[in-house]
Amino acid sequence: MLPPLPPGTPLEVVYGPRTGKNVALTVHGSGDPKLATALLEIAEQRGAGLTVMVVGSWLDQQPQMARRILDGGHELGNHTQNHQNISAMSPDQARAEIAQCAERLQRLTGSIGRWFRPSAAQYATPMVREQAKAVGYEHVLSFDVDPRDYSDPSAAELQRRVLTSAKGGSVVALHMGHQCTVDALPGILDGLAKAGLKPVTASRLFTPA
Repeated sequence: MLPPLPPGTPLEVVYGPRTGKNVALTVHGSGDPKLATALLEIAEQRGAGLTVMVVGSWLDQQPQMARRILDGGHELGNHTQNHQNISAMSPDQARAEIAQCAERLQRLTGSIGRWFRPSAAQYATPMVREQAKAVGYEHVLSFDVDPRDYSDPSAAELQRRVLTSAKGGSVVALHMGHQCTVDALPGILDGLAKAGLKPVTASRLFTPA
């Protein structure tokens, strides 16, 4: 059961309360399922919850990953069906991208998830927010820390990028399917703990640490 969001939660969440110690590690869900599973296992061993923003076409190829993610104590969200530039689409096209991924989440897990994140954009345009709401998403999940792990930096560099930018309330954008992210995660979790920060799912970002 997801904890309720506090009244006044913005339509687009970029970060949570700065006075708290929670940090949300969000992960783009696609790529090699072995790397995805390795990332989940590291987080679980450390008691960290991830928010996996899944691409619907990935779930078509790896339907078992939806339950695997939830059963590990993580959270699932919608990152569109095909991960194309949603901001450049017509409203009907954008809604279809969101709805197709939502349908897969509903079929595989019984829920469309709480969060939607636009593809190929940090922030949702008003049009995209409107289409997401029409599908059933009250909140868009953005981020304030982008360590660009998709460019495959070294594990040490990726750790540095996350740990120098993350602070209480931060939402960090990471990606499955990259070995550097798997290699860097233990050090990221250690560094967050040393800084007194607690990695949680996005829905728990607003609850006291």
